[in-house]
Amino acid sequence: MLTHALIGDEGKTIELGWQGGRRTRFHAMWLRDNALDDKTRSAGNGQRLVTILDIPAETRIGAAAIKGGALEVSFVPEGKTVSFPAQWLSANAYDRDELREPGWTGDIIQRWTKATMQNSVPRASYKAAFHGRGVLREWLSAVRTYGFAVMDGLPAESGALCKVSDLFGYIRETNYGRWFEVRAEVNPNNLAYTNLGLQAHTDNPYRDPVPTLQILACIENTVEGGESSVVDGFAAAAALQAENPEGFRLLSSCPARFEYAGSSGVRLQAKRPMIELGPDGELICIRFNNRSLAPVVDVPFADMDAYYAAYRRFAELIEDPAFEVTFKLQPGQAFIVDNTRVMHARKAFSGTGKRWLQGCYADKDGLLSTLAAIEHSFKEAAE
Repeated sequence: MLTHALIGDEGKTIELGWQGGRRTRFHAMWLRDNALDDKTRSAGNGQRLVTILDIPAETRIGAAAIKGGALEVSFVPEGKTVSFPAQWLSANAYDRDELREPGWTGDIIQRWTKATMQNSVPRASYKAAFHGRGVLREWLSAVRTYGFAVMDGLPAESGALCKVSDLFGYIRETNYGRWFEVRAEVNPNNLAYTNLGLQAHTDNPYRDPVPTLQILACIENTVEGGESSVVDGFAAAAALQAENPEGFRLLSSCPARFEYAGSSGVRLQAKRPMIELGPDGELICIRFNNRSLAPVVDVPFADMDAYYAAYRRFAELIEDPAFEVTFKLQPGQAFIVDNTRVMHARKAFSGTGKRWLQGCYADKDGLLSTLAAIEHSFKEAAE
């Protein structure tokens, strides 16, 4: 509940008081740019109908009052009056005192280790998720929160993994095709197509942007070994930062280079840090793939020893069993990983029996959009 509104700085700002003593400040230009009236925003899709150049540079707040629990503001020189719901103002307040340390993540992200996740792997059946929006909501929410989830009950047949992506978005096709086979091959063009174990890694760091989701579905698995495992890269990065802040700084501020040239006519290259932070220090992406790492040439000579020490330690943490959650996929099961956060690995398996998985890529924006739409519909139904 709003308790008061005080105009300051000759109309350039306004201070709002809230029940409980909280106070937040807003700039006049920010409020005008984010006005919710139908002359500023399209009623159909919420997009702006004006540009920043349509708003007078000398915009000020001429008057303000609390009416019906909302803030009513009159802007000059336009002489325009707009109402802002208190809930909207609270949700979009940017006047914060807390300092965010580099590597922070939002409240919705929960980092995990083997101890916290091995016995509580998020999962759902395909049939239940397909027919029940509540089940799908929980499954998609788990991917957003933990960065991975398992799905049971798929047909054990080629192409069934597309059913998973169809629940929320679209497949991202690459030079590997709409989907790709993961099984032992003679003269493979990628080490994934052997029976060797694979170190925990993110896929395709040599692309910019990387595919943000990967789906792996099992069609056949009668080998000894071959368990899948996942590692929360955000948790490993936090552990590195806690014990070696300078190493974390180097891996997050110096670019690494990645490349792939394993197929005819394909030469993919990208230049990004192994630990990527946003401009405000938010941890947004992990890129870790020793197979695709090109020579690191963007680290100053004086820092290269420390950089490699940090790289080695990060690898040790990623390989530490304390961070690893393992499971063996059975025919008709699939798992999805946030490829910007969660690394996946595979144990070596025997040469007898068969292990046939298929993989594909998708994008997180589709998953988050579908989740947001479902959550909005549930909220509307509850009101």
